[in-house]
Amino acid sequence: MNAGSTSLETLGPALLGRLPALVQTPAYDRTALQPGMAHLGVGAFHRCHQAEYTDDLLALRVDRWGIVGINIRPPTLADTLGRQGGLYTRLIRENSHVDARVIGSIVEVVDSQESAAPALDVLSSPDIELVTMTVTEKGYCHIPSSGALDLDHPDIVHDLANPETPRSVPGILARALERRRATHGRPLTLLSCDNIPTNGVILENVVRTFAERRGNGLADWIAGNAAFPCAMVDRIAPAVTRDDFDSVEQWFGYHDGAVAVGEPFRQWVIEQKFAGRMPRWDLVGATFVDDVTPFEHLKMRVLNGAQTTLATLGVLAGLEHTSDAIADPLLSAFIRRMLIEETLPTLLPVPGMEPLAYVEQSLGRLKNTAIRHRNHQIATDGSQKIVQRLLNPIRDRLGQGASIGLLSVPVAGWMAYLIQASSRFGKRWPVSDPYAAKVAGIADATGHDARALASAILAIDTIFDPGLAANGAFREAVTSALNELLSDDPMAAVRHSLEQDEVARLKRSKQSAL
Repeated sequence: MNAGSTSLETLGPALLGRLPALVQTPAYDRTALQPGMAHLGVGAFHRCHQAEYTDDLLALRVDRWGIVGINIRPPTLADTLGRQGGLYTRLIRENSHVDARVIGSIVEVVDSQESAAPALDVLSSPDIELVTMTVTEKGYCHIPSSGALDLDHPDIVHDLANPETPRSVPGILARALERRRATHGRPLTLLSCDNIPTNGVILENVVRTFAERRGNGLADWIAGNAAFPCAMVDRIAPAVTRDDFDSVEQWFGYHDGAVAVGEPFRQWVIEQKFAGRMPRWDLVGATFVDDVTPFEHLKMRVLNGAQTTLATLGVLAGLEHTSDAIADPLLSAFIRRMLIEETLPTLLPVPGMEPLAYVEQSLGRLKNTAIRHRNHQIATDGSQKIVQRLLNPIRDRLGQGASIGLLSVPVAGWMAYLIQASSRFGKRWPVSDPYAAKVAGIADATGHDARALASAILAIDTIFDPGLAANGAFREAVTSALNELLSDDPMAAVRHSLEQDEVARLKRSKQSAL
């Protein structure tokens, strides 16, 4: 049985009352829902996270916070969520266990790839009091090393010249706020749900910088009428596969073109900084706090740092999925020691959380064999991720006068992952990263000299802060690891870093005993 089967009904409002008892359905009247918020970037993560939290809240009948889902980049929604009236099946998978639930919080879907007009109509509506977004790190058109708006980004250049027909997220949001000011003046909270440190600060930076370039007092109006809270979101939600679609058909007897798959664990921490009303997500498991930073550091540096490390090193080791990489004894030993010895000392205290327990919990989540998270998918846009996941803790370690031998290996791993996709290295795999072409150009021009390769890549100051790039200990550690990662035995870099760390530990132990 497959997605093309004509004998199966497609999920939609008319089918809700006839679904198998094993499939949980919305515990509220969807016909009474009214749009109250919009979401940009209705991908798998949103459908497994914010939309599910909202579905939980709607079941409490606290308020009517229906979601309007908007995509300004592919894929389109009309043929999936639109055809199904906003309904989709959320599968939670943990090893052999599966939990199925139809989520009903999305009340309308809007495709706005060809023109910003449909998105702007929704975002400027007085009914919309909140905009959430998962547009990936590169969607903010910012410079990763500084967080500033990239004024040379082609979409930003276009939008500043054509502000009424924007293409970028900052341009669209600035234009929507401009229209709100002109039509009804109602305030708006804009909540980033992307894995970027201080994501609310960066979102405010790029929107207000864009508005300042526009002039006409818009930036001042935004300062008084819009809020940009920071948030930390967490749930592993891999790209959906053909098997996931087929599973719904085989197990439950209906077709769903918008299936989403996630792990059991979920977390959402939101800064209390709102321009108006907010959904009471705290009633269904989210946490409202004054400062998201400690939670953000913990998640990005431990869980996400482990994911990025396992993804690039896993690919270099010939492993397909994260669960394959963490099952490898060498990589498993490396990641645990890296997190405990070099990452944890850089973290801020997190209320109610014991760091070592969080490390073990995170590694346990990554072992979930039912979550088929491809290493290449996690490695996507690595240049936008390594600053917060690896470079920031490295900078903190250097500031402490402490070792960085383990954390430097995945930095070199990211370099090797892109280098080996270049024509000089035989294009071993396709990559998706804004800096892929630049690194490929460096590799093609430089050849196999690891020191020259590392030096040229470290000179990319939009990723590597010049102060960090100039640090001798960092340069030497990355260069040494890169040399081995580009060899016929890439895992030699992992083995040697563990051996060197063990020698250093023994030396420290002897010194402390004297």
